[in-house]
Order: sequence, then C-alpha cells, then structure tokens
Amino acid sequence: MISFLLCIVALILGYFVYGRFVDKVFGSDPNRTTPAVSKADGVDFIPMPTWKVFMIQFLNIAGTGPIFGAIMGAKFGPSSYLWIVLGCIFAGAVHDYLTGMLSLRHDGAGLPVIIGKYLGNTTKNVMLFFTVLLLMLVGAVFVYSPAEILKNLAGDGSDMSFMIWVAIIFIYYIIATMLPIDKVIGKIYPLFAVALLFMAAGLMVGLFVKWPAIPEIWDGLESRASAATPIFPCLFITIACGAISGFHATQSPLMARCLKSEKLGRPVFYGSMITEGLVALVWAAVSSYFFFDGGAEQVGGSAASSAPQVVELVSKSWLGVVGGVLAIMGVVAAPITSGDTALRSGRLIIADAFKFNQKPIKNRLAISIPIFIVVGLLLWFNMANQKGFDNIWGYFGWANQTLAVFSLWAVTVYLTKAKKGHYYLITLIPACFMTAVCSTYLLSVKIPLIPIDDVALVGAGVFAVSAALYYFWKNNNHKNI
Repeated sequence: MISFLLCIVALILGYFVYGRFVDKVFGSDPNRTTPAVSKADGVDFIPMPTWKVFMIQFLNIAGTGPIFGAIMGAKFGPSSYLWIVLGCIFAGAVHDYLTGMLSLRHDGAGLPVIIGKYLGNTTKNVMLFFTVLLLMLVGAVFVYSPAEILKNLAGDGSDMSFMIWVAIIFIYYIIATMLPIDKVIGKIYPLFAVALLFMAAGLMVGLFVKWPAIPEIWDGLESRASAATPIFPCLFITIACGAISGFHATQSPLMARCLKSEKLGRPVFYGSMITEGLVALVWAAVSSYFFFDGGAEQVGGSAASSAPQVVELVSKSWLGVVGGVLAIMGVVAAPITSGDTALRSGRLIIADAFKFNQKPIKNRLAISIPIFIVVGLLLWFNMANQKGFDNIWGYFGWANQTLAVFSLWAVTVYLTKAKKGHYYLITLIPACFMTAVCSTYLLSVKIPLIPIDDVALVGAGVFAVSAALYYFWKNNNHKNI
C-alpha cells in the first residue's frame, strides 16, 4: 500500500509540476480567440463551461481502458504501478495536451489533419483511413462490455437480453452522434463522470480501510503473468488508457471546439489524463488484492475471473448494494460514452477531409449512416462467430497504441519546427518508446517472428533506430525548420 500512496502523490505532483512545464513549453495564450468562439455553429463548435468540458473530456477518454486494462495489467505485478504513473505523466498527458492544443491552434482540426500537416499528406491519407477504422472499432468494442453488465444487472443472462441491450446502446449512439454536442453529451456526461469518480473514490476508501498487503514496487518488478506475455511489450499494450492511448487524440479535438480560452488546456487535457491515471491506479491496486492477497475468495470470485466480473464482485462487496450499483453504472457509462463520441469523431474527421458542412442534418446523416452500417456489420460478424469482445479487442489494442505513435511523432515535428530548443525531447522519447512497443508487440505476439526471449533486445534496437532516423531528418532539414 505504500507504493500505491507514493504513486498517487506522484500523479498529483505530475500535474502541478510537469504539466505546468509542458504548458510553458507549448506557450498557451489566453488572449487568442478559440475556434469555439470564432467558428461557433451551434452543433460542434459551442463554448461550454470549463467544468463541463473537463467532465466530458474525462469520460470521453476513460472508456473501459483505465478499469479493464488496469485489472488485466495488475497480473504484471508492481510494474503496472510504475507504467501508470510514468506513462501518464510523461507520455499520455503530454500526448493528450499537445494534440488538444494543436487542434485549438488549427481551428479545431481533427487528428488526421494535424498528422498530415506535420508528417505529410501521404501519412495524412493513411491515417484518415486508419483513424476512422479505429473509431468504428471503438464503437463496436464499447457495446459489448456495458451490454454484458446490464444484462447481469437485469437478472437475465440470456442471449436475447444481451441483444436487446446491444440494440438500445446502438440506438443511443445514433442519437448522440447526430444531435448538437450540448443537447445530449453536454447534459448527461457530467453525471456519468461523477458516477465513475464516485466509484474510484469509494474503492480508494475501501483500500485504506482494508490496508491489504499488496505487492510493493521494492518487492520486485517481475511479472505474475504467463511467460508468453512478458512485461515488455505486453504491459504497455494491456494498460493503455490509464497511461497513454492514441484514441485520446481523436477525442481532444471535440473539446478543443468547446474551450473558451487556451489557458484551460492544461486542466482539461493534461488534467483529464492525470485523473484517468488515478482511476487506473486504484483499479490496479484493488486487482492486486483480488488476484494476489486473497481478495478473490472474500468477494466470491477467483483468479480466473474476467475483468467485468471483477468489477461487479468488488463493487458490490466493498460499496454495498446502492454504492455497488452506482459504481457499476459508472463502469457501464464509461464505455458507452466513449463509443458515442468515437463515432461522433469519425463523422467530424470525414467531414473535415471532404470539407462537408455539418450544420445541416442531412449532411450529418450522409456521413453517419455508412458509419453505423459498418459498426453494425462489425457487431454482427463477431457475434455470429461467437468471438465477441475478446476478438475485436485484440485488433483495437494494437491499433490504439499505433495511433499514439503517429500522434507523438506529429507533435515532435511540431515542437522541432516551432524552434522549442531541445524541448522536443518531451515527445521524442515517448515516441521512440511507443514505436518500439508497437513494433515488438506486432512481431512477437500477433505475428510471432521474434522469440519472446529476444523481444527486449529488439525493442532497444527499434528505439535507437527511431531516434537516429529523427536526428537524420532534423539534420537534413535544418534549413527548413
């Protein structure tokens, strides 16, 4: 528990110290007019209160990632704490802040536009397809887990009940994607965010009361997972949203279109990621107790329990019936609200690419209908093959972190071209690291071409080559930078 407390303090200090430093490096200007004001359209560009923007951003990026990812990541031992803290402060929050602020500076532009500006049009076109595909995968992925939990809460474990909840969530997606952002998202998201934060706070109190003897960092960082899933690179794919996630870069532009001042970027973008890190840290600690210190038996579970089962068992046991239901509803709301904003982001990214005005509802329908058809086909295909959540999540996990790689390289080029001195290192180092993670994960887990025993050495080589290529580009383009 001492490691857990130290990690909480580190995350809070990270926001006030490193977050302020990153904000200073970027040079936020409170006197600049934001796109929420200059391009106000009553649909997507709408100035909103800061607290509401923060709550929406937090819920947008949260999803099931900081909960399910942290539960699965706890099996890697105390190294999961370090990744959440260091990844969140030095990679994820920096990634979210800079992509959000660049969107502010480019009239609320979506991620493919930002990537294209700094990595070239060819990369932009590739990432346009890649990003929209990822967002549709998110929409499909984040139907399964809430539908499963809602089915259990309703006391009906039948396939028909599951399909009904899938249909209800999908209909909600359509409504939330189409309506102006302040009509549905702006009204209900803050309430769901409070439920999610209540859950994390309640579980933190439970940890303090129980004070379990969970593994400490100084006890050793060895993995408790199987030998086939080594810490590098598997931990850094398993815990994504609680440390760094490319999906977040697709969500920051949504709120960049609603901020009234650039000075709000740090609390909204950097602060939301730190808050998500705190949620992930709580679940990593709770799961350490569940898996390694007898907690499973006390709440009626086992070490083989799935992530949704762990959420349900722990929440009801620690928070009581009412608190447990509120907590579980927070977990249900998180993926649903990430799914609908994912599809909204997909609509806006396509609209930006084809310069298609989204104020008329017929234009929104023209883009949204094909998106919903594809998401529906993804859902049908996976349910028909009885592979469901696990099958589609495998594709999502790697694609999500690969998107983070491109986002980090784009902001690295921005910092270089903006003549920020050696401060480009704040994104260059995470960019090289995540390039190594995604490359080795693909070649050792998804396409087993690299032996597990050699994966760390290959990862170090990819890191070094990535850094060398950056400096080669920088030195050969210094006259144009």
